[in-house]
Amino acid sequence: MKNDKYLLLTILQFIVIIGLLLIDLNDQLIGLFKGTLFILLFSVTFIHLILRLRSKARLKHMIVELRRAIKGNFKTRLLAQDNSLFDEVVFSVNELIEQLEKVQIQSIKSQTARRSLLSSISHDIRTPLTSIIGYIDALQDDIATSEKEKQEYLMIVSKKADSLKQLIDEIFDMAKLDADEISLKVESLDLAEIARELLIEFLPKVKNDHTELHISIPETKCYVIADRLSLMRVIRNIIQNSLEHGKVGKILGIELIEKANEYQLLIWDQGPGIPKENLEFVFERMYRGDLSRTLISAGSGLGLAIAKALVEKNQGEIWVESIPWQKTTFGFSIPRQNNSNTFKK
Repeated sequence: MKNDKYLLLTILQFIVIIGLLLIDLNDQLIGLFKGTLFILLFSVTFIHLILRLRSKARLKHMIVELRRAIKGNFKTRLLAQDNSLFDEVVFSVNELIEQLEKVQIQSIKSQTARRSLLSSISHDIRTPLTSIIGYIDALQDDIATSEKEKQEYLMIVSKKADSLKQLIDEIFDMAKLDADEISLKVESLDLAEIARELLIEFLPKVKNDHTELHISIPETKCYVIADRLSLMRVIRNIIQNSLEHGKVGKILGIELIEKANEYQLLIWDQGPGIPKENLEFVFERMYRGDLSRTLISAGSGLGLAIAKALVEKNQGEIWVESIPWQKTTFGFSIPRQNNSNTFKK
């Protein structure tokens, strides 16, 4: 290795110099040997100089490549040499450049997502707000000629105002989750009981939509370790999503499955489902499968993103599987009580 060569050359130079000094001090040594030592010293010095010049050239090349990286070209990579110490520096620098490239890519994605989020929020706030102002102006100008028409206008205003409040609330909730300002009160909970309680909340809508229920929840206790409020929020958001977007299938299924270290809650419907190419975007903020839908029919687009954040905060996982018009399943897992975990509070 080259660093060893430098050391060997230096040692050899030292030996030759000592030899020359000894020759000067000992007249019995022959002059031929002295000349040989001079030639050897010259050769070693010359080789040492060449290696130093090569190392200097490589360092200059490294500096040029690093300057390219500093200017933003993170595709730059340094080439390894036959030098263990030098290569260790090269590998470390390459790893640093690779990390910077990942940070840059993530930053670009974050900026794009932020711009898209702000655009969606702006649209979703402005649209119902404009509509609310329009109906209020109509009421003030006495455009509604009958009491029944006035009540219809007021009903529309109330509905849009509620949707707008829901959107704003969810935006604040998402911001709190991002800032890690939502604390969890982790405790032992019966997931089966919570699922049944929340299902009761939706029975009026289930009945009005003529939706058939397929329920498979054990009668026994299904204890998990989680935060009650966030767990209820997750289940509520998923059920609401399935009832809204899968209602044409007229079926809502809820299944609680016991695993070795966790419980899985599956909520499914037989609606139009989600195209395969869109599955990876389902839990993204402001995502809507049908961009033409209005805020009233499509929701805020934050419900599933909030559900994902809360599940992960409870050390669980969330997923979606969909075969359009056959079965679309949203599932999440929560650790069982006998599974020791350290939770982020």
